[in-house]
Amino acid sequence: MKQFSKSSAFRLSLIVAAFAAAFYMTPASASVAKTAPASSSSYTFQTVPTQFIDVDGTRIAYRRFGKRDGIPLVFFQHFVGNLDSWDPKVIDGFARERNVIMFDNAGVGSSGGDVPTTIEAMAKQAIAFIHALGITKTDLLGFSMGSLVAQEVTAEQPDLVRRVVLVGSGPRGGAGMATLTPEFQGFLAKKRTPQEDLLLDVFFTQSDASQAAGRAFLTRIHTRKVDRDAAIGAKVAPAQVAAFAAWGAPASDSNAYLKAIKQPVLVVAGSNDIVHYTINSYTLQQNLPDAQLIIYPDSNHGSLYQYPDLFLKDVTVFLDQPK
Repeated sequence: MKQFSKSSAFRLSLIVAAFAAAFYMTPASASVAKTAPASSSSYTFQTVPTQFIDVDGTRIAYRRFGKRDGIPLVFFQHFVGNLDSWDPKVIDGFARERNVIMFDNAGVGSSGGDVPTTIEAMAKQAIAFIHALGITKTDLLGFSMGSLVAQEVTAEQPDLVRRVVLVGSGPRGGAGMATLTPEFQGFLAKKRTPQEDLLLDVFFTQSDASQAAGRAFLTRIHTRKVDRDAAIGAKVAPAQVAAFAAWGAPASDSNAYLKAIKQPVLVVAGSNDIVHYTINSYTLQQNLPDAQLIIYPDSNHGSLYQYPDLFLKDVTVFLDQPK
């Protein structure tokens, strides 16, 4: 498939922006995010307050809680996602044993500034955010678009990163990554009520078991009732589509950068990922110097949300290794 033209990218971004506005809208009953105390082990995903930090003149929103000691785990969010888009079961599971940090990159959710139009610029913002928190060593967990940013952070700042988890990911110039895939585009164009059921198509397979897991996930992500994140603005999707297109552009040496990522990497994929084709996870594992691959059965792009308990177990074993 050819790369996006400017007009086709714009049309698709409008579709996704409409979805984002409908799904991630802050409920009328929710309070506005406000500055809060530092991280605490007493919080949960539902109760941890939203904090703000100035990062080179940009106000970045984040939530941090869990165990205070040890290597923190920084989460990188998916396309048109915000702080409330993470699965509480996954975040709370990790927070029992480690310090967890979620954030909205520039221009997303409650964060100020403009949305970067390249993965490299998103990584630069993320690095500055981590440094602003005073963190000198961290583990990274990136999902979908966030996994691309996590790769770039690791390549740019190797001394900052200890271990990396990439979920629903792919390399530069990967198969089908120069555009949104035809399957993803088809689901975006499908009319549905409620609109949030889009995630049942793009995160989960059509099997009864996967769809049931998907509906349980949709219930979980609505459990936070106060201090909800701000809605995804109309400028987010076009900028992120542009970042995808630039990252996915084919090149003869597109995998070369992976050799510079020496850290241990865990690649997690669904068996039938229609957003970032599963073959891309194989490519990552084959080209990263120290990587292992886990593929969950009967699963799509949101495999971590279909198998949250198994995902927590697998990632915990990986992160707890001494190296």
